[in-house]
Order: sequence, then structure tokens, then C-alpha cells
Amino acid sequence: MHIPIYNQSGVKIGEHELDAKVFGLKVSPVVVHQVLVAQLANARAPLAHTKMRGEVSGGGKKPWKQKGTGRARHGSIRSPLWRGGGVVFGPRNERNFEQKVNKKMKKKAVFMCLSDKVAFQKLIALDSLDLADGKTKTFVKLLNSLPVGGKKVLVGLGAPNKNVMAGAKNLKQVWATDAGSLNVRDLLKYEYLLITPEGLQKIVTTFGK
Repeated sequence: MHIPIYNQSGVKIGEHELDAKVFGLKVSPVVVHQVLVAQLANARAPLAHTKMRGEVSGGGKKPWKQKGTGRARHGSIRSPLWRGGGVVFGPRNERNFEQKVNKKMKKKAVFMCLSDKVAFQKLIALDSLDLADGKTKTFVKLLNSLPVGGKKVLVGLGAPNKNVMAGAKNLKQVWATDAGSLNVRDLLKYEYLLITPEGLQKIVTTFGK
């Protein structure tokens, strides 16, 4: 498998060979969807929390005596029947949304997303990725010279690069991350993957173990 490789001026200067075991898999939407749902669920924080009758303040005294008033009997104003009382079956922050996914399945889903980008020419390889400064306009100029079409771009870095991170952080459509930290959610969210040969090699060494 080969994909074109560009320089930072947007000129095609050759081709780069890809590992078919990583970038040439047949995509299974069921597997990708299952891993995505698990990833989103594991990132979910249970914020909603209601108090039960034992947690509501007050209500230590019986509102009125048991008999003789003509009113219904009550033992505490913390009862769910009362306004301001406890909540029955309300959301609690102890809820666990975690879903377990097999490591092999998670890795395979990443490979499938990468293979899909290769199949639809959404993986753009650069011979090198470095900015003379960390200015956003410099990074925008670089993107405009490449066939990304002004779409959402995920930048996979083979090594930490402060200038690239600084140039991308102000762009709403761009996200720069380490190539070894690619995940299904980001690969699906961003239409294009911009990466260097070092980044491609890091993907193979990180996920292909």
C-alpha cells in the first residue's frame, strides 16, 4: 500500500509505503460503533445528584400529632410527599457508566478508522511538519496548501512540537495530538488525518505490538 507524500508547500514529492495490517483492514461498522460507545461512556461523569429523604436537612420533628387534627398523618417533612423533601429514584452521582472493551477490539477499531481514511484519501502524509513560529496564520497557510479542503483536521505528531501545538490550538477545526494517542472518537470526529512518516511509524509501534 502506498499513499502520496507532500512537502509543506503542498507539492507531491513521492509516495510512502503503509503496513497493510494496520492501514488496509476491512471496516466493520459494528466494531467501530461498539468501541466508540464504550469510549464515550467511560468519559461520562455522573454529575446529576438528588438527595434522598435521609440527606435532606430538617424534618427531625413530627409536623403535627398523629391524631385529632383531621389531617393526614406525617412523620417528617423530609418525606418525598412534601415539597422540598427527598427525591424517589432520582439520579445519583454514584452511577457507573463504564463499559469494558477488549484491548484487541479497541486496537482493531483504530486500525479500521485509519484504513477508512486511507481508502477515501483522507490521510495526508507530510515529509516533515515544523513551523518556524507558533503563529496560527502560519499553520493556516500550511493547511491551505494541502488537499484538506478546509475540513476538520486531526494532526498526529510523531514527537512533541510546541510550535505546531501553539499554531493549532486557536483553530476550531484542528486538533493536534500525539500519534500514539489516536483514538476512535477523534478519528471519526475529524475528517482528515495529517501526519508525518515518523507519526505513521509511531502508530505501528504503539498499536501494532
